[in-house]
Amino acid sequence: MISKSTIDKVFDASRVEEVIGDFVQLKKSGSSFKGLSPFSDERTPSFMVSPVKQIWKDFSSGKGGNVVAFLMEHEHYTYPEAIKYLARKYGIEVEETEQTNEAKEKSSERESMYLVSEFAQDYFQKTLKNSELGKAIGGTYFKERGFTQETIEKFKLGYSLDQWDAFTKEALGKGYQLDFLEKTGLTIVKEKEGSGDKRMFDRFKGRVMFPIHSMSGRVLGFGGRILTSDKKAAKYLNSPESEIYHKSKVLYGIYHAKQAIAKQDNCYLVEGYTDVIQFNQSGIENVVASSGTALTSDQIRLINRLTKNITVLFDGDAAGIRASIRGIDLILEQGMNVKICTFPEGQDPDSYARENDHEELVAFLEENATDFIRFKASLLVKDAENDPIKKADTIREIVNSIYKIPDRIQREVYIQECSRIMDISEDVLYNTLAQLGNKEKSDANKKHKEEKRNNTFDVVKSGKEGGSRKIDQLNQLEKSIIGILLFHGSKTETFTDVILEENDKGEMLEKEIKVEMKVYEKIFLDLQADEIEFTNEKFHRIYAILIEMYNVEGSLKMDDFLHSLSFEENAEVVDILMNEEKYSLSNWESKDILVKDKDMSVNLLVHQTIAMLRLKLLNMLVDSIHEIIGANNNATLDQMEDIKNYWDLRKKLSDRFGLVTNTTFYS
Repeated sequence: MISKSTIDKVFDASRVEEVIGDFVQLKKSGSSFKGLSPFSDERTPSFMVSPVKQIWKDFSSGKGGNVVAFLMEHEHYTYPEAIKYLARKYGIEVEETEQTNEAKEKSSERESMYLVSEFAQDYFQKTLKNSELGKAIGGTYFKERGFTQETIEKFKLGYSLDQWDAFTKEALGKGYQLDFLEKTGLTIVKEKEGSGDKRMFDRFKGRVMFPIHSMSGRVLGFGGRILTSDKKAAKYLNSPESEIYHKSKVLYGIYHAKQAIAKQDNCYLVEGYTDVIQFNQSGIENVVASSGTALTSDQIRLINRLTKNITVLFDGDAAGIRASIRGIDLILEQGMNVKICTFPEGQDPDSYARENDHEELVAFLEENATDFIRFKASLLVKDAENDPIKKADTIREIVNSIYKIPDRIQREVYIQECSRIMDISEDVLYNTLAQLGNKEKSDANKKHKEEKRNNTFDVVKSGKEGGSRKIDQLNQLEKSIIGILLFHGSKTETFTDVILEENDKGEMLEKEIKVEMKVYEKIFLDLQADEIEFTNEKFHRIYAILIEMYNVEGSLKMDDFLHSLSFEENAEVVDILMNEEKYSLSNWESKDILVKDKDMSVNLLVHQTIAMLRLKLLNMLVDSIHEIIGANNNATLDQMEDIKNYWDLRKKLSDRFGLVTNTTFYS
């Protein structure tokens, strides 16, 4: 268990905008920061970070919370892992108390897989550095590649002994479970035929090791390169897909590159591990690799969070370039700016960086980076020379790429450039572009009609809509009370209460008195007096935690409060915190309530919010009576009396707090 003092230090030091800025490119927007959601595929930024409130809100997915909640959502950390990550980032020593056996058993499967992977990384590093075979075989290979000791340490490179089960035995000896060794793919387990005995093999035996890290530095998996000339074995071998490693969602080097990408506002995309490492050693850190796989939308989104600009680096292999450029349309679809840079024939990013110094490499990249559409047009036009059919196909392929670009002005510029390169009129290109648009609209219309047919019998009846609308209004009022407690709960206000007092004639008359108390006390006492309970379960629990914290502490400690909530409750609270104006008097009209006096004093806000909650509940009580009475309107005297009493009470509440309800009340 991490000590309370360590957690307090971590929260005191952590800045939500700094931590999230490591994963998302944030831009100043008033007093907040804005960026593209890391949880959904969007082109218009809806991800907000508030440095003042130290919270974040993703309006596209509804998620939100504090700095720890972000790490738990984005990196799938457990709470202790998130605290340790922040402690490392801000140089805070972590004090831990001894865990109970029960607490240890509760460690999740994902966490166990991460722990096994971290152990494997350390083991392969030590084998490379300390064992004779590691130094002789793995060390020699890395030395031949020109990697310095500093580079080897930075990328945590290692070596797996060319023995059947050296790693597996070491891991089992250290207490790691075979189940998790198998699930991470580090160990291959096979059963002997007939006996039921298990045989264990190291997946990466005899290979130099490249750990693959997440954006936050967690070990997700490994890539291993064989050093012998065994034709039956793959040159490169990757960890299999697992609970923590998904090859299509990972970019090699992203952990080391993220800050440089955001700072340089550009990302270099290469193919292999050694390309990334060699570029880093040459002083260019804003580089990542797709690890030999075809580029995926998930990988592009990782880069898109940090920059809108990407430069794809190709080996000097013409056939390979033609095969690879087909996948780059995916980058254009996400509204990114793409450039292409090809190396001289026989060269790749690794070899070129090795043979040239930093200045020469930078100059080469700047001079040879060409806009993707121009590059694609120039490349394909050579293939189509003197062949009209090929030329027509080439034009369609280029226009198809241009169509992927969301920005209309950019599309127009590229049409003009394509017209010049391909020697064809702009009108023809625009017509082709329009045909693509019409086809897309036609497909979308067909899909819409199909969905409409399927949903014909799923129409919600108007009566049910009305019921859900009333529930929504009640939710809004309950949410408003939570908002008042969050923003004003500890404030002391003077409230006007009404009491009944007997006069000289023995008559009971209403008398106004002034009472000074905390806002949370006023809300609690009023709701308790009317025996009102929240109907929304999330708000019910949030309310209970807030009242308890105010009663014990006298004030609201936001970090402690957010820690005590579930993810769903956290999202509700953050939504309130990021939309403060929604829970003020000026927004009542949206809830079918007209406020006569828009004085924004807190005591008036409290009075009117509780009054409106009472009115809403009164309306619902009358609704329930009318449902019982039914269409024949056969009301009993008691039912008529109840309705009359509710009407009188409603009128008193409306008159006292200056409210007029648009909602019809039965009389």
